Amino acid sequence: MAHKTNRADAFGQNLYVDTRGRCEAPVPFTRAVIDGLATGGGLYVPQELPSFTVDQIVGLAQLPYAQRAAAIYKAFNIDLPDEKIDELMARSYGANFDTPEVCPITSIDDVTHILELWHGPTSAFKDMALQCLPQFFSASAAELRARGEIDHEFCILVATSGDTGKAALEGFKDAEGVRIGVLFPDGGVSDIQRKQMVTTTGSNVQVWAVRGNFDDCQTGVKRTFADAAFADKLLSEHRVTLSSANSINWGRLLPQVVYYVSSYAELVAAGKVAVGAPIDVCVPTGNFGNILAAWYAKQIGTPIDMLLCASNENRVLTDFINTGTYDISDRPFVLTPSPSMDILVSSNLERQLFELTGRNAHAIAGWMDDLNTQRRFRIDVDTFARVRETFVADSVDNATCLATIKSVLDEHNYLLDPHTAVAYTAAQNLRGENPVLIASTAHWAKFGNNVYRALHGLDPAADLPADVAALTGCELNQLIANETGKHNVPAGLAELDAMPARFSDVIGNSVDDIEEATENFLRR
Repeated sequence: MAHKTNRADAFGQNLYVDTRGRCEAPVPFTRAVIDGLATGGGLYVPQELPSFTVDQIVGLAQLPYAQRAAAIYKAFNIDLPDEKIDELMARSYGANFDTPEVCPITSIDDVTHILELWHGPTSAFKDMALQCLPQFFSASAAELRARGEIDHEFCILVATSGDTGKAALEGFKDAEGVRIGVLFPDGGVSDIQRKQMVTTTGSNVQVWAVRGNFDDCQTGVKRTFADAAFADKLLSEHRVTLSSANSINWGRLLPQVVYYVSSYAELVAAGKVAVGAPIDVCVPTGNFGNILAAWYAKQIGTPIDMLLCASNENRVLTDFINTGTYDISDRPFVLTPSPSMDILVSSNLERQLFELTGRNAHAIAGWMDDLNTQRRFRIDVDTFARVRETFVADSVDNATCLATIKSVLDEHNYLLDPHTAVAYTAAQNLRGENPVLIASTAHWAKFGNNVYRALHGLDPAADLPADVAALTGCELNQLIANETGKHNVPAGLAELDAMPARFSDVIGNSVDDIEEATENFLRR
């Protein structure tokens, strides 16, 4: 599937097909990014993948991060000019990150490397994609307008388990021709995550708390996207169409491919991995997008061997990888110290299965229909064998997650957030002889309540001591910083208490509730 393209001769001709085979024809990158979700509910993937040699990958270490990203986008032969790609990447990865490295790697020991993906403006890995996607979304919209293909504006709807929401708001705020509404589960995110969202500035933003859990939010948004009558109404009455900034949008996934390719180059440049030697990658996984990006990095030439899928107590992906059956028909939804992984419906698994079946859209459509109607599906023997060739998986219970935070601090003087603690534990359980790159998806200060529990040996379900519970999230982070000596709390988190809350609406999770809220937002 991977191949070399002469971009000068075949500019923009790498089109996008959908995983369910329901689109009439493939579409260019610009259209895939603007639409987000394909017609018929499928997800877009490129027809062709580029091919890099190991020397080309290692050579990326000589470039600033923005230029590495630009080189990979050009290799995917997207339908935007090279100079435009360079310009957009320079905007995406610059002073908005707190280090020129953008996503530095900290080595815990000679064979365990932490990829810090949280140096962006909202202190979560979602910034790696959501400082980039809005740039390419706006450029794609401008390109389609210039071609006479669209004459309307956009409303981005985002369901979030915590981090995507703020990152999307930060990326799209005040963007011309775009409004963005974010839905998060009421009571299902940390205090810091909630404050990040409800204090967001910008004239084109809206935030709603939703009754229920993240899956309720995500399902409601997906069904809203699938409502053709609502889409017609938005276009006729508001001159607006819906689009997505969730990882169902290929424009969210491609920036994540970049950082896995880039990280291999960094490890070689630092002398931590020999040229061409394989590494394993361990990813704390909920919606499957981040680990899927590592799979695509492997396909285009990065010497990645095994992908280690780390689940929390919502272990649907671990069970799937170990059995070939995806079953949420009678599976409880568990609130854990790692709320961004509290997900039962993993949207990007659809893309992965599409690839592993040899792009069998008929099989994917059938399995997704089974999941929708029966809440379960089972893949065939051959596809399961292909899953097991590359993926291994383990789940980590809440108590072990917190114990890992304390032990890693004690042994390595490094403070993990709960999601990275899940990945760290899974990596130790699953690893073989290869060095392991662990994706660290958030700064610890986004989850101070559970970090405090970890440091003080409290049960995951235990109430915080009354005096600690009375603290705001910012005050609690300061307490933890004083106790641990880890005073690297990002300013965007440390200053949240001083920012006024702009949004307080709580809505239901039905399609009618979400559509009514969306229309009210557009009338504002």
